[in-house]
Amino acid sequence: MVDYEVTVSTANVIGATTLNNVFIKLVGTEGESDRSWLLNFRGPLNFITAAVSTFTVTCPESIGKLILIELDKQPLLLFPQDNWFPAKVEVKSPEGDTYNFPVYRWITDGEVQRFREGAARRAFEDVHALAKHSREQELNQREVDYRWDVYADGIPHNMKADSPLSLPCEVRFSFTKTTEFFFTAASALSELQLNGLADSKEQWTDIEDINRVFCCKRTALSDYVQEHWMQDSFFGYQFLNGNNPMMIRRCSHLPGNFPVDENLLFLHGSRLEDEFQKGNMYLCDYYRLDGVEANTINDKKQYLTAPLVLLHKTPDDKMMPVAIQLKQTPADDNPIFYPSDSEYDWLMAKIFVRSADFNEHQLNVHLLRTHLLAEVFAVSLLRNVPMVHPLYKLLIPHTRYTLQINFLARLALISETGTFTKFAASGGEGMFAFLQRSLSSITYSSFCMPDDIAERGLEDVPNFYYRDDGLKLWKIIHSFVQGILKFYYKNDEEVQRDDELQNWITDIFHHGFLFDAGSGFPRKFTTVDELVKFVTMAIFTCSGQHSAVNSGQYDYGGWMPNTPMTLQLPPPTTKGTTSQATMLQTFPDVNVTVQGMATMWLLSKQSSDFVPLGKYPEDHFSEEIPHKLIKDFQGELAGLSAAIQVRNACLEAPYTYLDPAKVENSVAL
Repeated sequence: MVDYEVTVSTANVIGATTLNNVFIKLVGTEGESDRSWLLNFRGPLNFITAAVSTFTVTCPESIGKLILIELDKQPLLLFPQDNWFPAKVEVKSPEGDTYNFPVYRWITDGEVQRFREGAARRAFEDVHALAKHSREQELNQREVDYRWDVYADGIPHNMKADSPLSLPCEVRFSFTKTTEFFFTAASALSELQLNGLADSKEQWTDIEDINRVFCCKRTALSDYVQEHWMQDSFFGYQFLNGNNPMMIRRCSHLPGNFPVDENLLFLHGSRLEDEFQKGNMYLCDYYRLDGVEANTINDKKQYLTAPLVLLHKTPDDKMMPVAIQLKQTPADDNPIFYPSDSEYDWLMAKIFVRSADFNEHQLNVHLLRTHLLAEVFAVSLLRNVPMVHPLYKLLIPHTRYTLQINFLARLALISETGTFTKFAASGGEGMFAFLQRSLSSITYSSFCMPDDIAERGLEDVPNFYYRDDGLKLWKIIHSFVQGILKFYYKNDEEVQRDDELQNWITDIFHHGFLFDAGSGFPRKFTTVDELVKFVTMAIFTCSGQHSAVNSGQYDYGGWMPNTPMTLQLPPPTTKGTTSQATMLQTFPDVNVTVQGMATMWLLSKQSSDFVPLGKYPEDHFSEEIPHKLIKDFQGELAGLSAAIQVRNACLEAPYTYLDPAKVENSVAL
């Protein structure tokens, strides 16, 4: 007779306890154990939250190298079935070997669950019949549990679910996350002390009234925004380090539809052509918004423009706006505004740009390019890649909560009665047309930060902290991903013959990019380097990029005049017709303002079970090399975090959104 020492760890998660009887079977290359009841002197305390319990499983003889374990639990007589969340099982064999079995899954019924030993295996490495069967069985069940659905034509597909409770247990919010999120959502207006204004359809009549509402809840940066929002230098700064750093690009000539009068430009005594040659001119073009049907809010037609903004990098390294055209087609009733125009003509032009930027940011840069595509990456992973695969082990932490937060976004933000649909200029009929247009304009290079920065000509723009921090973060992630994947894939041929890997990218190309070959996204992997780059992009998108475009929403949008969700007067068609009264009449109504503030407060509020980039509470890897690479990764991230904090101590408006200590591992908010 030989003994196997079995140690079972229950996760430190609220509700993880089971009082049911737990059974295990060990399966090895030379045989298997009997199904054994895990029982010792601790009795019902063996499987309570955070418990670590050890048992002995006896076999007539050695069963060889362990391949998998089978777990099941059965309720005691007169006791109900309950849910159990085991973290891992460790088995010490009589030969002295230790085998680790990551679980990290809710077991909710009495069915037998199989879990593979933690060393990563590709499908072509599995030669044992039961290992192959277990792999196939897992993926067959995943195809049932994770089904594709189409929320709207022309946008990325999503996970099919009728409610949060219909999602598989392992991808739902934790109890802590659920409690905090729904409390914040329900109490946001109260927390902001705006309850009495939520139903007011009145217009703002005094800027001080907006100030009094805003003062109920502020951050250090939102205070800075309130103080500086009218300044040209801050207007330009936000294209670099605000919520939407994706619009600005260097230009070498004026677009044909932007007939700027050089005589009205203030370029510090230089000619426009000379500034083009020096690389000092930049353009933001909101062409995707052209023709988008604006919403109707409070029974009033709203207005949404598709501006062009010309910016100049000054000798003192400021990014200054020098010309704004609010619609795409030049016309007599579409004047180009300059800083030399009257105070309110110029300010109103900037306000229309900031409102357009809000809508472009929320639907394209934030919703589409992070949330919706992160869901595609996650669903494809869960459908096509088993737990034992190295890609699953690498990517699963970066899918945490994504499926549920996106379900809630579809339910509460972009549904027919959603906040964005009801209160944003691009909500309503224009929303999905704009999303379709945005998806068709996406390119793979724009998701790969080094390529994107180079294509936009932004390598040497000063004071561009999004670029500085993002490129360093990309490099750190790339080095980590390269180390992990090259440990498992020794050559390109191994990548090409990995069907599970190829199914993952094919599903992404199909359900994320709708077979659009023009996007440049790969539909298959042929080299290790291609795989490394794509996985780096996926992790960066789900972590750093999402943080960059999400975390500052209240900082920059809490003070409504800086980022109006909508505007309810048309843009001026002639100069000299604007005033402070015009501006206040153009701003969204009181209820629209406070709904926007409450939503941005909710989406910017970090949960107490936040997991920062590089922290892995679940240990999916067993091998020594991946563990060392994770430790090195964490060290590099800590170094970048420290450097960013030192830099920020010297800035009037600190840029924190790509500080690894503040970047969440996944799209979880």
